[in-house]
Parts: sequence; structure tokens; C-alpha cells
Amino acid sequence: MNAPFALSCSTVRLANLHDPGEVARLEGFVARHPEGTPFHRPAWFVSVARATGNEAHALVQERGGDIVAFLPLDAVHSPIFGRVLASTGFAVGGGLLAHVGADVEAMFAAAEELARRLSCPSIELRGGRLPPAGEGWGLKTESHANFARPLAADDDTQLQAIPRKQRAEVRKSLGSDLTVEVGTSERDRAAHYEVFCESYRNLGTPVFPRALLDGVVDAFGNNADILTVRHEGRPVSSVISIYHAGAVMPYWGGGTWAARRLRANERMYYELMLHARRRGCIIFDFGRSKTGSGAYHFKRNWGFEPEPLTYATWTAPGSKVREADPTSSKLSLQIAIWQRLPLALANRLGPPIARGIG
Repeated sequence: MNAPFALSCSTVRLANLHDPGEVARLEGFVARHPEGTPFHRPAWFVSVARATGNEAHALVQERGGDIVAFLPLDAVHSPIFGRVLASTGFAVGGGLLAHVGADVEAMFAAAEELARRLSCPSIELRGGRLPPAGEGWGLKTESHANFARPLAADDDTQLQAIPRKQRAEVRKSLGSDLTVEVGTSERDRAAHYEVFCESYRNLGTPVFPRALLDGVVDAFGNNADILTVRHEGRPVSSVISIYHAGAVMPYWGGGTWAARRLRANERMYYELMLHARRRGCIIFDFGRSKTGSGAYHFKRNWGFEPEPLTYATWTAPGSKVREADPTSSKLSLQIAIWQRLPLALANRLGPPIARGIG
């Protein structure tokens, strides 16, 4: 599998992800590239593949011994949704990173060849350099948007930067009997997963296996943590955040039914803004949301403006387009049923299904 793909003036090959030196080269490339994201890091795509029983791959293009293009990929298998080669799995970002002069067409051709080798009828590129539409590739625009803005210089300015109605909710949360903890201990992880499971069940979405969340926290080390809001000692809101290039990204978060009454989610995100600034962050990246969704409007209420995203998908000739969007209208009945499951049953059934959503 490490044989070179088609040559031009550069060589495209599969990286050896079992070689610590190769992995370090890739981490360095992502860190230096202006469009690199946490989801391009081997710490992400290798960890999520290992934790979910999927496969991690990486295409690199080299010229004169230097990496000029890099495409991280997770081959995700689901008996329900089929197989997909995603850049990257369980992420809202990824895609091709390339320097000026790189042969990007060769990278896309290599990705198609790899997909065929792995019997993946679909490829999803969630950002980065994208191929033109045609010859199996399609572009999806306006379906999702990202939300990011600079952090304020101090606590009070941060509060004042929140629009009036949302600021009033935050103020109410500050007056509630809530406590905030940040860490990555077993106590932090257990509290987060307890909240996360209930939140996902309430949304009608199969919950990810805890091994996936733990794997990312472990791999990112000091660049990840868990912030949990408790009421009378019990966790009611919690979020795993990733730190990259001066930005904090709250990624896996949620709240219990009690969180809404207590405004615990408002407290969680406000406290994370303050915590991230104290860590030296300058950007709060609220992540992506489906256009028009509840999460989309929630982020706008905080004063964040949507930035439309464009993704690319490839479908092998004769194959059906993959459908694994949990917000799809085609899955509305399944979502409604899932929301009514007893929590213990949802927690048992969810991880085997979710590890194949990708």
C-alpha cells in the first residue's frame, strides 16, 4: 500500500502512519500550513480511527524530499450507511492542504484510486482545496456554516460583546448556584460522557463511544480539556474543547434537560471564552452548524456571523450517494424514535451505530 501513485514532477504516496518520524513530519506540516486545522493532525484522524475500529490513511505529495501536499483520510465503515473515505472522520474540517505549485489534481486522482482499493464508493472532503465539480465530484455549498470571532481583552468586555438578549441569559446563569470545573481527569471525563449521552439521546442521535472522546483528549494532551458545569454537585453541561493555532474550538458538548432551566449551557460557553483567553487564545471558533438549524441560530444569538462552507463529495460510477446526515429529513422518523428510547438503551445501542457515521 506504500507504492507510489502516478508520477508527474512530484510523487504521491501513502504515508507510513506506523512510523513516528513520518507522523512527526505530518504534524509539523499541519502546524506550519496556514490552512491547517486540528482535524488535519494525525493526533485527530489516527486517534479517531483507532478508537472506532476504522482505518486511517494519509496521502502525501513530495518534491525534492519536501512535503508539498497532504490529505488525511479515514476509511469509515457502517453496515447501515456503507463505506466512506472522509477527510477527516468525525470532523467538521479537513481536506487537502497544498503549497503553491503542488499538483492538486494528482492528489484527487490518488484519493479516488485509494477509495477503489478500499472498496469505498464515496469520498467526502470537508474543507481545504477542493476539486472542480464533474467526473464524479460534486460540491455542496450553503448547507453548513462556520462561526468564529475574536475573543475580548477582559471578562467584562467579553460579556458586553454578547448581544443584549443572550447577555441577559448569561447574567442569569452567573447568579445561579452553578460551579465550573476544568480538567482531563477521570472525574472530568465521566461527567462529560454522562451529560453527552443524555444530550445526544435527546437530540435523537446515536452517541459516540467514549473511547473516541478519550482517544482525542489523550492524543491532544495539553491542547484539549473538558469544562463541566455542575449544579448541586451533578454535571449538567460539559464540553470537550480543542486548542489550535491560537483558537479554542468547543467540539463535543451538551447539556441535560435541567441545563436549559439553569442556563448552564450559557454559563459553559461564557466560562470557556474566559478560560480560553487565559490560556492565550485569541479566537473562539464555535464550529459549524447546519444552516437554519437550532444550533445555527443559537450561535448567531451570541453575536457570531455565519461563514458558509463548501464541501466536496465523490461517488463511484454506479453507486448511490451516501446519506448519513443525522439532520436529514430522510432520517426524521428514526430520530423521533431514538428520542423516545430509555437512556440506558440508547447508550447501549448508540456507540456501535455512531462509530460508522463518520
